[in-house]
Amino acid sequence: MPTQPRPDHLAYALRLHTVLHAEARNGLVWSPYSVAAALGLIAAGSGGRTREEFTALLGGDIDAHLAALDDAVTGDDGLASATGLWVRSDLPLHPEFEARLRARPDSGVHPADFEHDPEGVRRTVNTEVAKVTRGMIEELLEPGWVAPTFQALLVNALWMRLQWESPFAAERTAPLDFHAPGGTRRVPAMHKDAKLPYAEWDGWRMVSLAGQGGLVLDVLLPDRGAADLTPAVLGALHRAASARDEVRLALPRFELTGRVELAGPLAETGVRTVFSDAADLSGISPRPLAVDRVIHQAVLKVDEKGAEGAAATAVGMRLAMAPVKPRVITFTVDRPFTVVVRRRAAILFLGEVAAPEDPGPAQ
Repeated sequence: MPTQPRPDHLAYALRLHTVLHAEARNGLVWSPYSVAAALGLIAAGSGGRTREEFTALLGGDIDAHLAALDDAVTGDDGLASATGLWVRSDLPLHPEFEARLRARPDSGVHPADFEHDPEGVRRTVNTEVAKVTRGMIEELLEPGWVAPTFQALLVNALWMRLQWESPFAAERTAPLDFHAPGGTRRVPAMHKDAKLPYAEWDGWRMVSLAGQGGLVLDVLLPDRGAADLTPAVLGALHRAASARDEVRLALPRFELTGRVELAGPLAETGVRTVFSDAADLSGISPRPLAVDRVIHQAVLKVDEKGAEGAAATAVGMRLAMAPVKPRVITFTVDRPFTVVVRRRAAILFLGEVAAPEDPGPAQ
């Protein structure tokens, strides 16, 4: 079997997935890869509390996590990923951060006139995303999403085409009663009888379908009343999977689409400071920056020949208001003054000092 997801990536993916699943109404799809590819770069340029919150979600070794993401999408014609940073012409970038970004697959830095032409920037970014995703995501950024106050916009786009090593026979596709939350529905289901990797663990069952180029689609089916899927359970399923038994599989064809603003869900995972004026993104630019908003969109289709998916994530950055330094106030009592001694709702003493009489040092 192919390599299992690295533990920090798996933990991050299921932690954020739990939050997104709780808010989903009618199915859910998102790309842990794309979100981590964008957030990982932001995290790499962060410091202080901002960095601590990112590492609590993404793991302590951000560079290794990013390297694993890069490795996952290279070396196969069925995969494409690109990362772009659009920046104001007057925004200075730290050379180390720019070099880190340019070292990633199909990445670059581009000028952007957010102040005078935010809609032009939006159209340019959408065109690039549509190109990478083979037209599956044509409008990641909706009208008005790009603000004139943006200083920078970081975007990752992903496209994947998985071809089954052993395709489903189209003539075996037949209606199946699918028990959805809203009631039973008849849906087209693909059928296959084969020795497939299969595992059971802690109320979950899993069948894995191999694609060319090392791509794998896991289908996970919970028993009634099963607990939420955890990294420990999914890791155990991957380790236990064995192809020694014949599996009679019936799997619906399906298409999922999803779009979500991620600021709220990320805050629920503990990533909050980066959205505030206390953000520390000093590794990106000497100018104080904060993340303004994050949008993510994903599409996944599965049929008899394989699967095709696309995802994109955009992170808009604004200026952070520099913390106001407290004033140093000189308060020299060198002329007649009034004193009040109070407790709760009462003034106990009220006096006017015209010429101080020294009672001597405190005893």
